[in-house]
Amino acid sequence: MKRNRLQEAVKAGRVPVGHMIWEFSTRGIAKLVESADLDFVLIDMEHSEFDLDKVADLIAWFKATNIAPFVRVPGCHYHFMARVMDGGALGVMIPNLETPEQARTAVNSVKYAPMGKRGVGLGSAHTDYLNPDPAAYFKESNENTTIIAQIESPLGVANVEAIAATPGIDCLWVGHFDLSQAMGIPAQFQHPQFLAALENVVATARKHHKLAGIQPSSMEQAEQWVKMGFNVISWKADSGLYGGALRSEVAALRKQVLKA
Repeated sequence: MKRNRLQEAVKAGRVPVGHMIWEFSTRGIAKLVESADLDFVLIDMEHSEFDLDKVADLIAWFKATNIAPFVRVPGCHYHFMARVMDGGALGVMIPNLETPEQARTAVNSVKYAPMGKRGVGLGSAHTDYLNPDPAAYFKESNENTTIIAQIESPLGVANVEAIAATPGIDCLWVGHFDLSQAMGIPAQFQHPQFLAALENVVATARKHHKLAGIQPSSMEQAEQWVKMGFNVISWKADSGLYGGALRSEVAALRKQVLKA
């Protein structure tokens, strides 16, 4: 299997840094992202227009890099998770995971027996169209794949202990906009109740030896949340990063050069 660079970064004592892909599905995006020396990407299917064919293309292009490709599936359903795993993803992110039952569904969909119940279809994209030794491959796959549970609601926060205790869940990830909205305090990221929820997720992740992930939109947010204990960071989504840089640099060009 392709190595999981997020896992390698954790073992090396580094904070893994990634990026979300939800707009730019071009063939060059993989090598472009690789030039930034990132550890992982989150290929989004929840809010993008990407279908499974497009996701499969992106995963294949990322195989030409050392970056770990993960897919945020639209929901906690076997037919989403197992299919992107068979397409070669090294893990999944499940949006708005709220219960330990959903956590178990995720593990069953991603991991082979005895950890889970993923169906067996060898000799396709996830094995580079080769037929590996089955027992060795199932063991390697279970160890080399990552399951990220997004905590995005008060119910998810209330159940975070049971979610984190589910064997096979690797990372608790706060979807900060959704969580703040569901709490009735949309985008109030300094609200005491929101900060308490973040601290709860981080403390629970630490207690269960799981990772805590989040996607800040500014250096100030990143600094604050890393200090709180978040130890997996995704740096923005592709369209937001490109759009922000373009607007900023064009404004500077007009101010400094064009004088208009």
